[in-house]
Amino acid sequence: MTRTTYVYRNREGGGVDVFEKGHESPRVHADAGALWGDRGYDGMRTTDGVDIGSRSKHREYMRRHGLTTADDYTDTWAKAEAARTLYRQGKGGGAITRDDIAETIARMQGT
Repeated sequence: MTRTTYVYRNREGGGVDVFEKGHESPRVHADAGALWGDRGYDGMRTTDGVDIGSRSKHREYMRRHGLTTADDYTDTWAKAEAARTLYRQGKGGGAITRDDIAETIARMQGT
């Protein structure tokens, strides 16, 4: 198995050029930005002016202020969707239909 070494170089005006080591012409790789983990945090500040210019600073700020990101709720949302599906199917407590409401109103009115 042969190994290939790549060189990543910032492009003027944004973006990244990807070179195979020893080759002059760049191949722009669509996912090259993913290799620069904290790059998206460069220069970021909170609304109160605190520097969160890296993932670790961002995590620490969030932890210190009792905040979280949406990805922490992935499992919670999936479980809630499953419960809603069961409810709509009349399982797990059952769904209330228009007919159920009409019947209850009729009973309350004594008809």
